[in-house]
Amino acid sequence: MADIKYYDVILKPVVTEQSMADSADKKYTFLVNPQANKTQIKEAVEKMFDGVKVVKVNTLNAQGKTRRANRTDEGKTAKIKKAVVKLSEDSKDIEIFQGL
Repeated sequence: MADIKYYDVILKPVVTEQSMADSADKKYTFLVNPQANKTQIKEAVEKMFDGVKVVKVNTLNAQGKTRRANRTDEGKTAKIKKAVVKLSEDSKDIEIFQGL
């Protein structure tokens, strides 16, 4: 496995109705590098956001969807990996999810 730095692990936050509802329970959803493991995701979140303590990390691998351009040309979209990060009760909230 390639050496992934912590700033390459988290790609962007996922902002949906469900992820915003989960933020009340201190669960935050991110798109992450498909080669990152749970330990790397935990370290990246704790280093990128001050005052945050991660308790649990759940990951989800989603395969690319099949798309067609015309009758014969088929392709697939990119694979993605999501991570749902649960924070401890005494940790601070992540600011990027506030005010949305």
